[in-house]
Amino acid sequence: MAWIITKYFLTAAVVVIVSEAARHSDRLGGFLAALPLVTILTLIWLYVERQPNEKIANHAWYTFWYVVPTLPMFLAFPVLLTRLGFWLALLAGIIITIVCFGIFALAVRHFGIQLT
Repeated sequence: MAWIITKYFLTAAVVVIVSEAARHSDRLGGFLAALPLVTILTLIWLYVERQPNEKIANHAWYTFWYVVPTLPMFLAFPVLLTRLGFWLALLAGIIITIVCFGIFALAVRHFGIQLT
């Protein structure tokens, strides 16, 4: 139980640090948010919990492919924010990501990459 609490605390601390940095500097906050900190922590947790190397490698592999279709949301959100407000822009960003993921999953399937 102590291990799970430690994982929650450290992982939450990363989110708090990034959001606090973003309050003070847009560039620093964006830079820290762009770092794959959650993925790195997840890889560490999997390793420390003695998961097989194949599982750890698969996590990194699929993370790469799942990040790609999220990128259009980061371009659309700033434009939509000024037009729709925060919540609608966020919802639109989520919808854009889902649509992009579906299209992307179909496209990469032709190269033997199964995302769904």
